[in-house]
Amino acid sequence: MKRNLMNEKMRQLNKLQSTVFLAGGALMVIGAGCFSLMWQQHIVCWLFLLGAIMFSVMQSMQIYEGNSFVVKRLKRIQAVASIFFLISGILMIDTVHHFLLSLFQNAGSNGYQNYLAYVYNKWVVLLLVAAILELYTTHRIGTELQKEKKL
Repeated sequence: MKRNLMNEKMRQLNKLQSTVFLAGGALMVIGAGCFSLMWQQHIVCWLFLLGAIMFSVMQSMQIYEGNSFVVKRLKRIQAVASIFFLISGILMIDTVHHFLLSLFQNAGSNGYQNYLAYVYNKWVVLLLVAAILELYTTHRIGTELQKEKKL
């Protein structure tokens, strides 16, 4: 009965969606870990992005159908974290393939220095921010749903 009350407020993923969600999270961890250890970076950067896409899409399918302003706000923060995960994956790929470098080289004589300052290896910052937001919102949403259940 307790699980049914929670299902009324937060749409739960089915078994396949849950598997895709967990696989996406695992690919993100494997991709970031291997990339940091400089093992097969040209491959694992794509694995990280694939995992981020899988994780973000499945998380966006968990829709909150209740009336709590707090949970709705936390779900919006989770959406921002998902966007940061995706941008982090794109920047990780750029760290290997330098496809954004051409945008900076056309900008003038300091193009390469600006690229290094603003883009190169900045995936780490976005990944850190996204992970902190994700941990915070996951914990808070669980707490808020427990409060709603008691009411």
